[in-house]
Amino acid sequence: MNPARRPLVAGNWKMHKTAAEAQAYAQALLPRLATVGAEVAVCAPFTTLAPLIDATRGSPLGVYAQNMHEQPAGAFTGEVSAPMLVELGVDGVVVGHSERRQYFGETDRALCEKVPAALEAGLTPILCVGESEEERAAGETDRKLRQQVREALNRVPDERLASVVIAYEPIWAIGTGLVAAPEQAQEAVAFVRALVGDRSRRAAAGVRVLYGGSVTPENAPQLLALEDVDGALVGGASLEVESFAAIVKAAA
Repeated sequence: MNPARRPLVAGNWKMHKTAAEAQAYAQALLPRLATVGAEVAVCAPFTTLAPLIDATRGSPLGVYAQNMHEQPAGAFTGEVSAPMLVELGVDGVVVGHSERRQYFGETDRALCEKVPAALEAGLTPILCVGESEEERAAGETDRKLRQQVREALNRVPDERLASVVIAYEPIWAIGTGLVAAPEQAQEAVAFVRALVGDRSRRAAAGVRVLYGGSVTPENAPQLLALEDVDGALVGGASLEVESFAAIVKAAA
């Protein structure tokens, strides 16, 4: 990690935890964050956002949503907009997670609108990018990352690029127990940073690039020590306070 960039550890709960469970989790986690230097957030289901914000008010724990629509309002049944999230007090939002892409048809074109919409609303977007096992085997990792990063950031002004957090999540490592070797993670994350550098060298130096994909307390210290890795987007290991706190400690 580069000390010039404050590390971010975000726990993506996916479709887990009721409002009561989320509040209990926050109460157990907050005492462990008192001396942590890293930025810490949980990415929670829509139904738990308001209770979490109430439970964490005035604390260092950020609350992020897991998705949002690119339009501020409209006839989009089942969707939630950036202004709605901001009104609740949400700090940021995950966009482009591979599960959203695979199961719900999220496209790079939609992300081209979602990322700037989040920024304009005052939310920190975590843009997820990554290749499948087939794409890596075919040597197409760089092509896939280039397409995803360039298109999603296409409408973000150069001066706002560093405000976007980018999470490199190899799809083959999400929820599988597999994890990219340190050299694989460093190579991909450095490539993502270089893609931002094609637009602005200054932004590339400041943008935070996270690693995600079966991050655990055991492998986190090695992954988070990599030069270009600025934190982690944590899935399953974020569901338990003990394991998530251990990863946060490794980042700090």
